Amino acid sequence: MGSHIFARLRGFGLAILLGATAFPAWGDSPSPAIAMYGAPALPPDFVALPYANAEAPKGGRIILGERASFDSLNPFIVKGIAPSQVSTFTVETLMGRSLDEPFTLYGLLAESITTDESRNYAEFTLRPEARFSDGSPVTPEDVIWSFEVLGTEGQPRYATAWSKIAKAEVTGPRSVRFTFNTMDRELPLVLALRPILKKAQWEGREFAEASLEIPVGSGPYVIDRFEAGRYISFRRNPDWWGKDLPFNKGLHNLDEIRIEYFGVDTALFEAFKGGAISAFRELNPAKWASNFDFPAVKSGDVLKAEIPHQRPSGIEGFAFNTRKPQFADWRVREALILAFNFELVNQTLNGGAQPRITSYFGNSVLGMQPGAPASAKARALLEPFAASLLPGALDGYALPVAEGEANRRNLRQANRLLEEAGWQITDGKLVDASGHPFRFEILLTQGQDEMIGAATIYIEALKRLGIEAWITTVDNAQYKERVNEYRFDMTHYIRSLSLSPGNEQTLYWGAKGVTEPGTRNWPGIDSPAADAMIEAMLSARSPEDFDAAVEALDRVLTSGRYVIPLWFNKVSRIAWRKGLHYPERLPIYGDWPGWQPEVWWAE
Repeated sequence: MGSHIFARLRGFGLAILLGATAFPAWGDSPSPAIAMYGAPALPPDFVALPYANAEAPKGGRIILGERASFDSLNPFIVKGIAPSQVSTFTVETLMGRSLDEPFTLYGLLAESITTDESRNYAEFTLRPEARFSDGSPVTPEDVIWSFEVLGTEGQPRYATAWSKIAKAEVTGPRSVRFTFNTMDRELPLVLALRPILKKAQWEGREFAEASLEIPVGSGPYVIDRFEAGRYISFRRNPDWWGKDLPFNKGLHNLDEIRIEYFGVDTALFEAFKGGAISAFRELNPAKWASNFDFPAVKSGDVLKAEIPHQRPSGIEGFAFNTRKPQFADWRVREALILAFNFELVNQTLNGGAQPRITSYFGNSVLGMQPGAPASAKARALLEPFAASLLPGALDGYALPVAEGEANRRNLRQANRLLEEAGWQITDGKLVDASGHPFRFEILLTQGQDEMIGAATIYIEALKRLGIEAWITTVDNAQYKERVNEYRFDMTHYIRSLSLSPGNEQTLYWGAKGVTEPGTRNWPGIDSPAADAMIEAMLSARSPEDFDAAVEALDRVLTSGRYVIPLWFNKVSRIAWRKGLHYPERLPIYGDWPGWQPEVWWAE
């Protein structure tokens, strides 16, 4: 989020981003927008987001597909599996995020936000016209209740922000104020993105219980019809209160958004080929090159595009559950990373086309450089934890590169590390000092064909180390239950990261996730250094200090060897049926939640 990020944003000069607007950055004055650093890019009188077509026609429909299922319509709780689109399309937040800035919010339900230079509090003033879909007004009481119920009964990701609120109070007919008990400069923005629910709908009901009751929201769509596990249809609300807001101009153009659910990827793709699905994202470049030559593509009835982006790679791979004794030693994890022949897996599954993830914030100016020592500022943050840091955190760490299909050099090094960690080969099996064999399960969901292929190649390599591993596939409900309770040895792991990491990092990597169920810290990362770097990010007062904290966190996570990294997509590969359109101007986040189908329209 440093000044060098701002300099790279398309179409924006540094002077614009750092203050050449009428928006106040702080100072107890109400503002219709807020940025994490500096001032918002758009002027107060902007007419539409720069990547939206303000003249887009309304009407038409889009049918999307997912390899998943659902048995609940409450996406805000741990229990049940709910479509994420319920929150995206039917429920609104106080402010909305621009996909063309690292972290800037503009007013939605709230017409303004007020805070001070230190961001010790945030006060929101609701728009007088803000309404739920049943016509009732959105009130300060709805806001406070939503924050509290989400923070105490909702998914764990909501709890951290709620714990930092010392006082919540109604300050006027349309105003609500939150006073904080800790230094966290991101907290006003985090609260501004909390979903606002209707308090009256939940009176006398258990919020934390999964249910197929349709929630009452204030968003552009309402749930029209659904069949649990098969499909859900969202209908654009013609009476939506917010349709004329500048922030919403050119957004939410389609009359219907329908999500169809499939058990496996192949069925989803065949549905797209057959015309049952309107758009399809292809993650595999080899399939992109070979599978999109069917008649509808050749005739021009199906169009294709690669959508670039400037966001970090994030992390995707096979995660170790370090709560399990066999994965507690970093030398064991490094040995198993060495045994993973990424080059062979990538060639087999992707034709060698995909770049490997080098670190959690790789592919961006926030990430560490592979093999390079820490910058001066990042080193200063890390040195108090030097005794607990793993090799490479300060002086440089890079993932191993396999030489040929046999990967002999890396396997020899893996053997040495396993011996140092107390493992030895006996009768062809790797065993510990007590004679217990090294064996583990790789947990995946049904239909994850690509991950199953990668794991199968990996299992064969592990046999050469005397390690027994096997794949177990379960349905989505069983998978969610097991990962929420951390009942796995190794599993597929993916965390998308933005140009503005903040409080969500605690949920991803914070020490509470070692024992607290339902967090996103599946590997069980327990690192005082990681927790301290997150705190440094949240309290940073300058872009340079923020950059250093993110780099330092990246170094702790990457050198921690918690995940065997796979690949990432530098572009999104999308195919869609003729008649659907999107604006030529793309946001810096590219194909990111909030872009398709939000900015798309139909002829």
